[in-house]
Amino acid sequence: MNDTGIYKAKGFQLFWRTAWARAYPRIVGTFRERSWLFFETLLPVLGTAAYVFVYRAINAPPDYTGFVVVGGAMIAFWLNILWNMASQLYWDKDMGNLELYIISPGPVMAILMGMAIGGLVMSGTRALIILTVSTFLFGVTYQTGSLPLLGAVFLVTMAALYGMGMMFASLFLVSGREAWHISNLLQEPVYLVSGFYFPVKAIGFWGAAAASLIPLTLGLDAIRQLLFTGDPTLGFLPVGMELGILAVLAVIFINGARLALARLEEIGRREGRLIERRR
Repeated sequence: MNDTGIYKAKGFQLFWRTAWARAYPRIVGTFRERSWLFFETLLPVLGTAAYVFVYRAINAPPDYTGFVVVGGAMIAFWLNILWNMASQLYWDKDMGNLELYIISPGPVMAILMGMAIGGLVMSGTRALIILTVSTFLFGVTYQTGSLPLLGAVFLVTMAALYGMGMMFASLFLVSGREAWHISNLLQEPVYLVSGFYFPVKAIGFWGAAAASLIPLTLGLDAIRQLLFTGDPTLGFLPVGMELGILAVLAVIFINGARLALARLEEIGRREGRLIERRR
């Protein structure tokens, strides 16, 4: 409490309060605007159904139906990264909020963390609905033998994925108007190279290795190996190895986000600009 009798949070308390303040609108908005739940779950289920019927038409093993269902659920997280994380700072700048973030006493890293927490809750709700509906519609059965390991894989995957989204937020802001085009460009190709609808091993070792730079690739592959044990040869790498790589990616992306954001703040305070210099 200062001389005026006003209490000011500092350190970790300020970081946490800032993160929670940014996460709160997304968490509350998830359940307040229920029409979003309908449209953002119905369309992914329809896309998932198309691949399920293709696999059934060619008499593919039953596990492939489960692969598609899990991949369809994980799409919610990737779309959240592109449109509610990577592009968010650019949109905030257009709306006039970014300048307030920069001059506020709260760390901008905490604002990004709040975006990630709120986005994880938002996407998790949609993914759970998609997974539940698709499981009952297509009669998918799961055979997991280690729930703690499954939970660890999911949490580390989300840490790496949202760390990448936090890093992209600064990079997309620097790119200016191209942020919208970059988001569109990255959407469909990642569906392919990350193996959302098929085992990523099918694109070859080096192709899958390159795609592993996207955390969802290894996370999705590990989750499938833990949920469907019918044919373990469909996995790209052993689950333990994939979990270790994901942990390394999480550290790299989160630190990359911190460095990119520090550079962005330095430019903003020194030159009075947040994106490319105008002519």
